[in-house]
Amino acid sequence: MVAQINGIQQLGVGVENMSEAWKWYREHFAMDIRMFEDEATAELMLAHTAGKKRDRRAVLALNMQGGGGFEIWQHTGKKPESVGFEIQLGDLGINIGKIKTENVKAVYDKFQKANLSLLTSIKKDPAGNDHFYMKDIYGNMWEIKNQEGVFRKKEKSLSGGVLGTVIGTNDMEASLKVYQEILQYDQIVYDKTGTFDDFKGIPGGDRKFRRVLLKHSDVKQGAFSPFFGQSVIELVQAFDYEPRDIYEGRIWGDPGFIHLCFDINGMDAFREKAKNLGYPFTVDSAKAMESFDMGEAAGNFAYIQAPEGTLIEFVETHKIPIIKKIGWYIDFRKRGYHPLPDRIMNLFRFMRVKDKK
Repeated sequence: MVAQINGIQQLGVGVENMSEAWKWYREHFAMDIRMFEDEATAELMLAHTAGKKRDRRAVLALNMQGGGGFEIWQHTGKKPESVGFEIQLGDLGINIGKIKTENVKAVYDKFQKANLSLLTSIKKDPAGNDHFYMKDIYGNMWEIKNQEGVFRKKEKSLSGGVLGTVIGTNDMEASLKVYQEILQYDQIVYDKTGTFDDFKGIPGGDRKFRRVLLKHSDVKQGAFSPFFGQSVIELVQAFDYEPRDIYEGRIWGDPGFIHLCFDINGMDAFREKAKNLGYPFTVDSAKAMESFDMGEAAGNFAYIQAPEGTLIEFVETHKIPIIKKIGWYIDFRKRGYHPLPDRIMNLFRFMRVKDKK
């Protein structure tokens, strides 16, 4: 099988208290669909956990408007260690998570009414799209961005799931090699250098930057591609500033954006492709077992580390729950990996977690 990207599955968000954080993300980002929730030991991540197995809790939460989900992740075997400085735009790694919406103003008004931390007003990016930036209560920065196309229009939520990320780099050309050649973001939406009005208000955003927005030119054809939708990656490089490594002195799973995960087919092909381009897998579950059990789902996963330090995860899904109460699961090793019918993915809504008013 060829190496095939199907979309962003999830953005990993390390937190100090998973239950508290997930409730906040349900309330404000409508991340209320529980695909799996699991408490276990991360035994295979030794390359990124200081060589030690780490106990953790995690939940994969989705938004029924579509887009990537959140993997909300908490260390339970050690105290989560927060970043010791304020992250500046251009620091190395994932700076900002991008959330899609078809109504930027409605989301802005909602967040303003809820007294959330809005960093900017609604402005246009270099491509002319409306967006704004904010911080959650944990200090993570988010961009709420205009993007047409939702999966389930009947949803009451104003915003959808993950559209992409803003990633800081100190070597734009080296980073582009990974995102263009391995992750198949083959189209440049813009490549601009200068100071940007829409960045003013973000910590460090008044500096001079080179910013490159990438997207896929093709329509994805994996099982979940209609749900994930289009995704983008924005790379930013600050000038006259020595960027800091966001995870310097900390490990994977500590608070912040811990990884960006792609749903894929063709793990063997990706293994060879990444290795040939100089980025061999740092973690490879397929070498340890036939299928990795994630509680209520199963599959294989692997990681590479981009030159600026970002951890990129690949997940090849083998099994997911559809209706847990009756034991209805889909095994993709038997079904194949072509797009699931919308009527099946619409059933994800029955996995919604509702909070008492």
